[in-house]
This record gives sequence, C-alpha cells and structure tokens, in this order.
Amino acid sequence: MTDSSNNAAPLKIHDLRPAPGANKAKIRKGRGEASKGKTAGRGTKGSHARTTVPLGFEGGQVPLQRRLPKLKGFSNALFKTTYQVVNLDRLGELFPEGGEVTVEALVAKGAVRKNQLVKVLGTGDISVAVNVQAHAFSSAAKEKIAAAGGSVTEL
Repeated sequence: MTDSSNNAAPLKIHDLRPAPGANKAKIRKGRGEASKGKTAGRGTKGSHARTTVPLGFEGGQVPLQRRLPKLKGFSNALFKTTYQVVNLDRLGELFPEGGEVTVEALVAKGAVRKNQLVKVLGTGDISVAVNVQAHAFSSAAKEKIAAAGGSVTEL
C-alpha cells in the first residue's frame, strides 16, 4: 500500500502565497479625485488641512514649556550619600547585653535594610559597652559609646 500524501509535489518556498485577504492594499492619499483624493481626509480648510501644528502647540493656551519656571543653579543631589540612621537608644534596645554591633546584625534585627550605608547618631543614651561597626558616626555618638566603655569602627 502506498501513502496518498506522497503523490503531492514537494512544498517549495517559491510556491508559498499569503492567504486571500491577509495583505491589505496601502491607501494612497491625495492621488486624484477618487476616494481619499483631493483633500486626502484632512477636510477643506484650516491649519490642520494645510500643515501640522508645531510640537508643543496647545491650541493657543500657554504651552507647558512656557508655564514652567526656568530653574537656575546647580544641584548635586543626585550624588549625595544617604545613610540609614540608627540612634543610640535603639542600639540599647536591640543589644541590651552589649557586645559586637555590626551592620549584618542590625539587618538581622530589622533595624536597617541590607546593602545600604548605616550612620549611628547620638540621640538617647546607652549604658552597656558596645563595639559598633558602621559607615559613619556623629561626634555625639562617638563620645557616648566611648563613655559607656565601647568602641567605634568606621567601615
């Protein structure tokens, strides 16, 4: 028995054609008096019939680029170093027995977010000796930690 599908000629790339109705003809505007001729769908008269409106034109209303102020000066805020802040009273709550305070320990206790710089500020008091490692310290925080018998290490 022979297979009936073998009787058909092999399919070749040059025999492929798009399905009927798959490709729509491009509309050629403004070519003669037929459909979409003469005014080419733009109406009869007016600024839209003659040309396009300028970029930013708002129909006579003062455009956005003229409503906003000309900002002068220079801002370096994009490159500002921002720290996550931890105060001494918070350190006293998180580490009541004292010991080593690292950025990883603060992240584990939920005081700061990971992959961010940490600065210790001097609000509040601390009574236990803590050895604090952080990226920055205020002068008041350094004094209070040293007075409590702890040490400060800047990363």
